[in-house]
Parts: sequence; structure tokens; C-alpha cells
Amino acid sequence: MKEFEIKAKQWLEGDFDEATKAEIRELQKNPAALEDAFYRNLEFGTGGLRGTMGVGTNRMNKYTVGMATQGLANYMKSKVEGPLSVCISYDSRNNSHDFAKIAADVFSANGIKVYLFTEIHPVPLMSYSVRYKKANCGVMITASHNPKEYNGYKVFWNDGAQITAPVDKEIVAEVGKISDPSQVKFKGNPDLVEPMGREIDEAYKKDIYTLMLSPESRKRHADMKIVYTPLHGCGVRIVPECLDMLGFKNVHSVKEQQPSDGNFPTVASPNPEEPAALRMGMELADSIGADIVMGTDPDADRMGIAVRNDEGKMVLFNGNQTASMLTYYILTRWKELGKLSPKAYVVKTIVTTPLIADIAKSFGIECFDVLTGFKYIAEVVKRNEGKRVFICGGEESFGFNVGEFVRDKDAPIYCCMVAECAAWAADQGLSLYQLMQRIYSEYGYRKEGLVSVVRKGVSGAQEIADMMSRFRSEPPKDLAGKPVVRVIDYNEPEKTGLPKSNVLQFFDAEGEVVTVRPSGTEPKIKFYFGAKGADADARIESLKEQFA
Repeated sequence: MKEFEIKAKQWLEGDFDEATKAEIRELQKNPAALEDAFYRNLEFGTGGLRGTMGVGTNRMNKYTVGMATQGLANYMKSKVEGPLSVCISYDSRNNSHDFAKIAADVFSANGIKVYLFTEIHPVPLMSYSVRYKKANCGVMITASHNPKEYNGYKVFWNDGAQITAPVDKEIVAEVGKISDPSQVKFKGNPDLVEPMGREIDEAYKKDIYTLMLSPESRKRHADMKIVYTPLHGCGVRIVPECLDMLGFKNVHSVKEQQPSDGNFPTVASPNPEEPAALRMGMELADSIGADIVMGTDPDADRMGIAVRNDEGKMVLFNGNQTASMLTYYILTRWKELGKLSPKAYVVKTIVTTPLIADIAKSFGIECFDVLTGFKYIAEVVKRNEGKRVFICGGEESFGFNVGEFVRDKDAPIYCCMVAECAAWAADQGLSLYQLMQRIYSEYGYRKEGLVSVVRKGVSGAQEIADMMSRFRSEPPKDLAGKPVVRVIDYNEPEKTGLPKSNVLQFFDAEGEVVTVRPSGTEPKIKFYFGAKGADADARIESLKEQFA
């Protein structure tokens, strides 16, 4: 028998529920599917778990969630002194509530106090609750913007940020010691589980209010028409409440996408990075004459927008554009309000547009570059806490945050800032589209592109690994005809000053860049393209043809 067949046999003969065994017997009729379900253990990586749901060692199910939680509980008990506590939240995905309950049972069975949200809550609220409750740890059950077949398990530490080195690797090692569900304490202690409700929301909203910068503009444009869609996720209540708190009274929801439904019935992908995700919102905007559309992903940490251009057509902004626009707006207002100081700074990731760094430099503000992933932005915030002032940070993948209350991407804050920025721009006779054009005229036009190449299964993982090896051994000599003058390999931390990461970047003399990295959460390899100048759009298309 092959190894995956042995594992499947062990599950059939082990102490697993009958429904699980019935699914395994069905899978045995399809050897390829059986192999994919059992050929490896679902990897608990430095951000937690993420995978498709179903039976098997390579799937998200109650046993793999229980094993991950037991390993995390063991780590907490071995490393943290005194009473232990954890906050748990979950999104609208199928099984998210059940997985959250299993995690709560395992933590409480291990003597750890659990603060469990009573209804779906976004990642930023989970992050906020860890600091609010002074908990040691946080868990968010979500697969973010992945397709409906996926779910995940994100781990946060006591600062409200996702785990980073050395804690991440130590937890991974501890989880790896849990090799069988028999090692898991599944029988919870209800006395140690305390429900969390909307008192967290109210505290969070009050803190968001302190971050706002243009109250008079908001008053003058309180009737501005805004369309919002939660894409069936858990921004459904908190985002409209936040906008209402700021005085925006003309917010229209996409009714068909209001229901919190893990099947995401109205979209092929609940990802605001995908143009089709905001289609219904843009149609509603056209029907009512709204100028802004906002859409958040299922766990409400990412947000995408569409705005009306000078021809009256709704056009999508990418994450680079929205983050750049807000950085410009926030720094402008901080300067006007006399809040800027040499201690202030912003942060972006290495695959995010250099425009943000250019804007920061023009205001005399330092911009930190970090690896891909908002946890690295949060790490900079933690390192500088009490010594410097974090203004804002963003990444090209539609994540942004302002202030230090939340230590992850924050779509509700993102939505609030976009709405206020629109009101401020309107005071100057500008739409958001026109504000972005003003920024381009001041700093130079930039264009970005992203292509993701999907390679599923065992063979796909190997193909992605082979592609990275080939790019390392035979780097491209040119970028669409322009010679490559610089190569950065983030597998060499002694040269980059950043943690080791499987990422390559290729630059030409004019600063155009191509970044290649395997996704850490999906079976795909990503190609990021950046170009500057009047021909940037054409250059991006040429780079896509060359690499992807």
C-alpha cells in the first residue's frame, strides 16, 4: 500500500466519526482524490492553517483543527506564565462557526480561558479584541478571500498581530508534535468560555473615530452616495455602522450580497481583487448615481473600490492606487493639522508600489519596506511602539491600516478613510479619480500588474518549486527588452536585511520591477509587475507576455 492509502486505512480503523469514515469510503472510488486528501499532513505554517475542507490529513476538518489547537495550547502552557486566555472569532464561511467551537473546546479543556465572539466578526475586530481583553493569543477561523471550498485558522499573538519569528516557528514545531487526534483534548470546559458581544464593536468604533481627520468635510458631504457590499462576509454590519458613525447617511447596500453565506452565491470568487466581485455594486451605483463602490472580502480585512471617472464610467482602483491615495490624503492632513514629526513613519511591502515611498519622502517621512504579508507591517509597529508614530501602512493586495489599535489589515477603517478622503477631495472640487490623477501628475504615472499561475496537487507544487529554481539559476537578462541591472533574492537575508523568504525581484535601470513568489496560502505562483512613465500600461502588458 502507498503511504496515502495507509493513512486513509488508519482513519477508517481509528476513533473517527462515522460520517468521516463514510466520506473516506466514497473517496476510495477515486484514487487521485484519495491521494490528494491524504498524501501529506495539512501544513501548519507560520500563519496557521489554510486548505480545502473535507476528510483527510490534508484537509480542513474538525480533527486537523483540533490537532492545531492542541499544539498551540501546549505551546502557550510551556512558554507563558500565569493565567492564559485566548480570543476566537470566525467569518461566514461554511464550518467556520463549528471550527471556532472546536477550538474553544480544546483550549478550555486545556485550562485556557476563551473569549468567543457570539456572531461572525472580522479579522480586525479579532485583532482588536486581543489587545482589549489583554489576551495571550487570538485565533481567527477564516480563509480570507479564497474560494468557497477553503477554510483556515489564523493565529495572532498578544500584540494582536499574526505570529512572526521566533514564535511562529516555535508554534509550528509544537503543532508538529501532535501526530494523531487521540492526543487532542476535545471535551471542553464551558466554565472557561466567555461570550464576547458588541461591546467590543462599540469600543472599536470609538477608537476609529479618533483617527479621522476632516470632520467639516464629512459634514458638508454627508449625503454623498456610497454603495457598499460585504460579498456575503462579516463586514455586513460593522462597515455600515462605522460609516453612519462618521455621518455618511446615504450608504446603499447590495441586497443580494447581504446574506452571510459561505457558498458566496453571487460571485465566482469573494475577492475584491477580482474585477467581477464588484460588478453588482457598480451596477447599483450606476442605477442610483453613486460615485463610490466599496466591497470587503469574507473576513473584512481587505477592501476594493470603484470610482467614477471623468467620462462618468465606474472604474476599479487597484490596491496600489487606493493605498497611495490614502497615504497622500492622510499625510497631507497630518501636515495641515501640525501632527507630522520626524518620528512618524509609514510601511509598505516589497511588492507594493514605490509611489507610497515617493509620497512619504516628499513629506519628510520614512517609509519602511517589509516582506509580503501584513504581519510584517505589524512587526514594524510593534518594534517602534512607544518610540515612533505609525501613521498608516498598506499592501498591493487590497490591505490597509491606520493607527495602532488594530495590528492587521482593517477593511472597516479602510472604508472610513476612503469615504472621508472623498469628502475632503469634494471640498476641492475633485472626485477620487481626479485626486488620483493629481497624485500621478505630481509624482509620475505608475502602473502595476499581477498574474497568478495556478498549479494544483502534488505535481503542481513540484512545478512551482522547479520554476523558482529555474529563475534563480537562470535569471532573465532583460525586462521586455530593457537589461536587468539588479537581482534581489530574499532567500539571502544577509543581503536584504529582512527575514528569509522565497521571493525574487528583477530590476531594470529605470526602476521597473518584476517580483516572483509562490503563494503561501494557495497552489499558485505570483508574478508582480511595476512600470513608470507614459508607456507604463504597454510595458506591463509586455512584461506579462514575457513572464506569465
